[in-house]
Amino acid sequence: MNIIVTGATGFIGQHVVRALIERGHSVTAVARNETRAKSFGWPDTVRFIACDIHDPRLDVGTTLGRADAIIHLAWRGLTNYKALFHFEELLFADYRFLKALVWSGHKHLLVTGTCFEYGMQGGQLDELMETKPANPYGLAKDTLRKFLESLRADRAFTLQWARLFYLYGTGQNPKSLLAQLERALDQGDSEFPMSSGEQLRDYMPVERAASDLVRLVEHPECDGVVNICSGIPISVRSLAEGFIKSRGKEIRLKLGQYPYPDYEPLAFWGVRTRWKELQTSDESPRLRLPA
Repeated sequence: MNIIVTGATGFIGQHVVRALIERGHSVTAVARNETRAKSFGWPDTVRFIACDIHDPRLDVGTTLGRADAIIHLAWRGLTNYKALFHFEELLFADYRFLKALVWSGHKHLLVTGTCFEYGMQGGQLDELMETKPANPYGLAKDTLRKFLESLRADRAFTLQWARLFYLYGTGQNPKSLLAQLERALDQGDSEFPMSSGEQLRDYMPVERAASDLVRLVEHPECDGVVNICSGIPISVRSLAEGFIKSRGKEIRLKLGQYPYPDYEPLAFWGVRTRWKELQTSDESPRLRLPA
């Protein structure tokens, strides 16, 4: 397949491009910074386009060209989930860009959403649950999905909404928990301040999430919302302890130093229902998805 990836130089994008290459797909990588793109060592077969996808003057048909599918990852301002610009600016700019893609003839969009669309609902979260976003980022993403679903009444296209849970790995936000913990270990700090760590979350390596996204785009018949998650709840404290052990170092976790975030429930994790359905119906061993 010939696939366009927006946000290609971001945390997830860099891994998605690599996974697409490994699966034998042709890739057009789209981002603003060409210098950053060159730092990843992608092969010359990757076509890179430097542009601002939210520029209202952008002619998507001429600039991006044709593709079998679009994997749309671009979204700035993370992890500032409570900032109003998510729905005041990015929501409408993103919808304008995606609508232009559809109007230019693109028939297959895979767009990443967020577990924050579920809002303050706790426990096991599956794709059929009602969304109740409780912060501006979750609200913007959930509204974008509804905009795109309404757009399909005027123009038929495949919409795969990949709802991301918590990811970690190379390229993660330096303010994220594990990135900060890694710096503390590298610096030889004796202790690491954090929350009490009893909150349950759904974490998965970014490489596995990238693989899931690539496998999903290979299956356009799997339309609608799909959780990109591990399906396994783990406490933040256990995650940190496991990371320290994997690094073969020692540091004391100074628990209870920070309050729990007020924009998410104490315990929640995803369910991989759609993946299991797809795996059951998939007759090709080469394309079999992880459960």
